[in-house]
Amino acid sequence: MNVGNVTGGEQKQALTASTLAFTVCFAVWTIFSIIGLKIKTDLGLNDTQFGILVATPILTGSLSRIFLGVWADQYGGRIIYTFQMVITALAAFLLTKVSTYPMFLVAALGVGLAGGSFAVGIAYVSTWYSANRQGTALGIFGMGNVGAAITNFGAPFLLVVMDGKWQGVAQVYSIILLITAILFFVFTKDDPALRERREKGIKHASFMEQMEPLKNLQVWRFSLYYFFVFGGFVALALWLPRYYVGAYGLDIQTAGMLAAAYALPGSIFRALGGWLSDKIGARRVMYWTFSVAVACTFILSYPATDYTVAGIEGPINFNITLPLWFFVSVTIVLGFFMSLGKAAVYKHIPVYYPGHVGSVGGVVGLIGGLGGFFLPIAFGVMNDLIGVWTSCFMLLTLLIGIALVWMHFSIVRMDRKDMPELKGPRYLPELDTIKNEQS
Repeated sequence: MNVGNVTGGEQKQALTASTLAFTVCFAVWTIFSIIGLKIKTDLGLNDTQFGILVATPILTGSLSRIFLGVWADQYGGRIIYTFQMVITALAAFLLTKVSTYPMFLVAALGVGLAGGSFAVGIAYVSTWYSANRQGTALGIFGMGNVGAAITNFGAPFLLVVMDGKWQGVAQVYSIILLITAILFFVFTKDDPALRERREKGIKHASFMEQMEPLKNLQVWRFSLYYFFVFGGFVALALWLPRYYVGAYGLDIQTAGMLAAAYALPGSIFRALGGWLSDKIGARRVMYWTFSVAVACTFILSYPATDYTVAGIEGPINFNITLPLWFFVSVTIVLGFFMSLGKAAVYKHIPVYYPGHVGSVGGVVGLIGGLGGFFLPIAFGVMNDLIGVWTSCFMLLTLLIGIALVWMHFSIVRMDRKDMPELKGPRYLPELDTIKNEQS
């Protein structure tokens, strides 16, 4: 692919439009984190049912990433991006017309198409930049995750403006998304790869050809990384408002703002993650991400505990739990390193699979998105079964630990393959040699 004829202005135009569109899509994708709390109250749902409700859009958004990513490679990101936004806007509007729990789940599947925008945007943006700048560009694009923070912060106040009617919030979101789709189509151009194929009369690769790289185990390893750094991010962005309401007894506005405090650094620093991946390597950034994240989730896993001790005037009962300010601070640190990790994972894809960014990126995004689907459900089930709010962080600690160990041993194995001398035994210096060096 030749990007030599692309001007800096065209690159900025494509990146800016794609990032803004992705921000709106992500805000719509996570809308149930707020309106879901009202629906939970209206329908009398338990935490498991609530977890399924908020996770359902994530399922569609994840599964759709494969075919939307492949279509973006085949037909160009501009037309597919626009089509996806228009269909999602219609689904968000129709959401306001349902009233039963099963129909809410069906409508949520349609709203979930908003999440498929990521695979389209990755394929579209990457074609505008050379390999040594793709990490930064894709990191900036990924800042669209800030849409989750916008929803967690803004939707509760919009709910107040709408006199507590969640239907009004969904309608406003649908209108904004439709306007975004129109503006995106008007102010963007077809990507360089598509124009080059048209000029040379090259036919696009078939669906099966696009899926060829999926035979590599490496793709699925990247997917596991993304299951945590993205799927875990989405899951917590959806779950934290409910967590703050249930565990700390906060009102919905305060809970939304504190959840936004987590989601904001989990989004805006993705560009920094892309830049660092370009400068010092994505592998090192992934080590930072997993090491700090496992420490954060381990700390957050500490359950609230009631103690009774003997006192002079009788038994004394007290509770040990993480102070709210400390809990929020740790989630902010966790969100920051998740944002670095999300960019680092996607730095690998255009480097290893330059002709299959849509398909490989779609699969990695799918698995990551499935994390955002399964984890909120798991959080709700565990909360209903064992009644320990911090059980969600216990699960995340386990998942991160598995990803960290797999990544480390995979890297060691690759290094030994490239440098066979590392396979041999390593001998310690002879004792006499050490003594001579010390004397």
